[in-house]
Amino acid sequence: MTQQDGALAHVRTHRAEHLEQLKQLVSIPSISTLPEYKGEVGRTAEWVAAELRRIGMTRVDIIATPGHPIVYAEWRGAPGRPTVLVYGHYDVQPVDPVSEWVSGPFDATVRGDNLYGRGASDMKGQILANLKAVEALAQQGPLPVNIKYVIEGEEEIGSLHLGDFIDSRREALRCDVVLNCDAGIHRPDQPAIVYALRGLAYFELEVRSPKQDLHSGLFGGSIRNPAQVLCELIAGMHDADGRVTLPGFYEKVQPLDDEERQVLAQVPHSDEEWREMTGVSALWGEKGYTTVERVGARPTLEINGLISGFTGEGSKTVLPAKALAKLSTRLVPNQDPGQVCGQLSEYLRRHAPEGVTWEVRELVHGAPAVVKRDSPAMRAAASALKEVFGVEPIFKREGGSVPVVGLLQQKLGVDSIMLGFALPDDGIHGPNEKQHLPSFYRGIETYIRFLTAL
Repeated sequence: MTQQDGALAHVRTHRAEHLEQLKQLVSIPSISTLPEYKGEVGRTAEWVAAELRRIGMTRVDIIATPGHPIVYAEWRGAPGRPTVLVYGHYDVQPVDPVSEWVSGPFDATVRGDNLYGRGASDMKGQILANLKAVEALAQQGPLPVNIKYVIEGEEEIGSLHLGDFIDSRREALRCDVVLNCDAGIHRPDQPAIVYALRGLAYFELEVRSPKQDLHSGLFGGSIRNPAQVLCELIAGMHDADGRVTLPGFYEKVQPLDDEERQVLAQVPHSDEEWREMTGVSALWGEKGYTTVERVGARPTLEINGLISGFTGEGSKTVLPAKALAKLSTRLVPNQDPGQVCGQLSEYLRRHAPEGVTWEVRELVHGAPAVVKRDSPAMRAAASALKEVFGVEPIFKREGGSVPVVGLLQQKLGVDSIMLGFALPDDGIHGPNEKQHLPSFYRGIETYIRFLTAL
């Protein structure tokens, strides 16, 4: 029996154990953005580090940062063979609104073929699938490749300290390819490989006018209402064709060529299913592009939150002193996240009326990334997926942002293979997030085959 065959046999007989470990990991509330969960984030780092030691890593460090810790591990027992750097994150998003969860966000509850809980899909299920694959291979003999791990606790807040970590450990992180597990497939029966990710630039925009909240009867109609001004400014950030109106926003956008549009056209997609999945009656977006192109290959500007005035139960007649919006832009090659703040500010200088002041605060940003679709590592990933799922994987762009992919391209000069097993309807970042368990088990087997193929 080969090492691969032995590893596959092992994981197929230990699925119940793997599920229990996934439930343990999901039950820890590692919410990185809320200070009151800092201890739980640290506890999750300890859990991950302990598991890395248990599966045979010869070095495991929990490295402190000014924020949350990074777990680093390595095994270098395969001289002359490729070195794979595995990236993941153990932090999760907040759980609001809690009332919409069917079971508790950290109860790690199985219903049908799914495990429900915050972080089950994004991305604790993906991390554990990889660890179980490496564990199974290690039990059959020396690993087929050298392996390193970087598992951070700040991805959900923009990987604030990852760049400094990479800069300080460039030699230790040297590798031939990055395996990024923060990814997904198209459907349970249709594997996919993400070869491009959008970048991110995220802002707070605050508009102010009166020195304090004022009575709307006494003062209404005589001064600018910051809430109304903010809404008007936001409304003007798109034109009738769905294009973003920030000055210079499209200047560096890399257009889609015919070959890539043909690749994206092969992605199985139904606008009707998209409407059903999102619960909307009609789709919308930039004129001249398909839904698949809009969500993966075109830049966007979205409003993520609005806060102003009185929002409690009942009525209160008040003119708010300020209004706040949270804005995110998703960016494509070759857009520079660092330039979007200037574009947003220029838009406001041109359009904000007299009688108000405004301030833009940049919170996080990350670069977009595109990787080669024909590299040896990409071929190994495609082969592994085909062997496990029985069909050829499709290649697709992903609308979300994984800043580390562009970061590692820039700082280490290596591409990432986006190989994970989340599903589009897993509800990541929303209520009732889930990990589809059959995909989780197939993910373990895919990682076994991928590492062996390398």
